[in-house]
Amino acid sequence: MRAALLQEIGQDKLEVVDDIETVGFGPGKVRIRLRATGLCHSDLSAMSGVLPQPAPFVPGHEGAGEITETGEGVTGLKAGDRVLVCWLPACGACPACRRGQSHLCLAGFMNAGTPNFRRPAGDVFGFAGTGTFAEEVVVSASCAVPIPDDLPYEIAALIGCGVTTGIGAALNTARVTPGSSVAVIGCGGVGISVIQGARASGASEIIAVDPVESRRDAALRFGATDAVAPEELADAKARITGGEGFDYVFEVVGRSATARTAYENTRRGGTLCVVGAGAMDDLLQINMFELFFDEKRILPSLYGGGDVLRSYDRVIRLWRAGRVDLEGLITHRVRLDQINEAVGQMRSGEALRTCIAV
Repeated sequence: MRAALLQEIGQDKLEVVDDIETVGFGPGKVRIRLRATGLCHSDLSAMSGVLPQPAPFVPGHEGAGEITETGEGVTGLKAGDRVLVCWLPACGACPACRRGQSHLCLAGFMNAGTPNFRRPAGDVFGFAGTGTFAEEVVVSASCAVPIPDDLPYEIAALIGCGVTTGIGAALNTARVTPGSSVAVIGCGGVGISVIQGARASGASEIIAVDPVESRRDAALRFGATDAVAPEELADAKARITGGEGFDYVFEVVGRSATARTAYENTRRGGTLCVVGAGAMDDLLQINMFELFFDEKRILPSLYGGGDVLRSYDRVIRLWRAGRVDLEGLITHRVRLDQINEAVGQMRSGEALRTCIAV
């Protein structure tokens, strides 16, 4: 089959190959014919080495398609079922799952170091244990989540990570309250989803902060009440909050510099929610006095900060009710052989979200 492959960490081009095959099918596994996959910034971070990932590997972790085969012992799923790929499935039995924090379950990471594919030249890994930039993938049955017939594959793929991460950060982690003020730093696909989550929560002011003008314009279409470049944030803080700071500030970039900016623009007693995935050697500095004196809550948000299956269901219900716009997130649809064009658009900040037909 065909797949997009990164040979070495640090390369900026993917190679579309046609001599790759899935491995690992057997008991407890399913084979999925992928119909769509989203391009997320985390894929670029894995390609650059910011996120740890063995190579060679097939990027992609947001996917949707149909099951073509189920392994022995798989129940509740059958060939022909429409599913999205959950890259961080819950085992249901570990302490985190029993506490209701299934998004912190580490079971899904256990397969991240096992090859998902094979070529004549050797083994190939899948990003985050999946690798959805391919025509098909073999994953654990817990990674295949059934979706309703009225949900398009393109939207389902985005719900598999970016949309759930952003909306969940607002609803589950920060728990934005009605009438509150919100600033979102970084307005790509996840940041736009944070904005939509804040709007659904009833925030009165939602300020989008991004250096790319097209992203600021998009943020206004998706519910932001104002959009500013980073150098204009101080003026917006003074104008909107009287200089006190915002009730909630979301950092959706994954860098210590923007997290520090987010902290400084959060009011005393307010909430800083860190959504961006950053590098292990990028350290955020906060002195002990301000940490104590300002009493700002610092809340990291992994994968939307809640039960993943419940979050999927809530996003779908919000979409059906017209409370969130998911079709509008897909600004580019490309084919697998155009993957490098999509990567370039994402790197340049031109695209909110790219959906790839596989």
